[in-house]
Amino acid sequence: MKEIKAIIQPHMLSKVMESLRALPHFPGATVSDCQGQGRGEGAGGQFVATEESIFFTKRVKLEIFCDDAICDELARLIQQAAHTGSHGDGVIMVADLSRVVRIRTGQEQAEAT
Repeated sequence: MKEIKAIIQPHMLSKVMESLRALPHFPGATVSDCQGQGRGEGAGGQFVATEESIFFTKRVKLEIFCDDAICDELARLIQQAAHTGSHGDGVIMVADLSRVVRIRTGQEQAEAT
């Protein structure tokens, strides 16, 4: 089992989800609003930090738990759909999961997603 986390631009979410939902074996996803600072200076070329506040760039975090067999395909689809070619397109991270359990049924691993 794998966990895919993708941090993408909010305006690209519908395109990414449309691409993923087209797969007959899409296991579903969790989507959260988030904000952060990447390697660059951020929108407008400035990163501002004061004692009162830190300004971050708004992003969306997509989390998917999937079988190893479809992980590469899902990551590729996210990358293609979220790509604009501009700084701040985002990042995709993939991690191994040692165990996944569906709370309602007790099913584990691929059956739990």
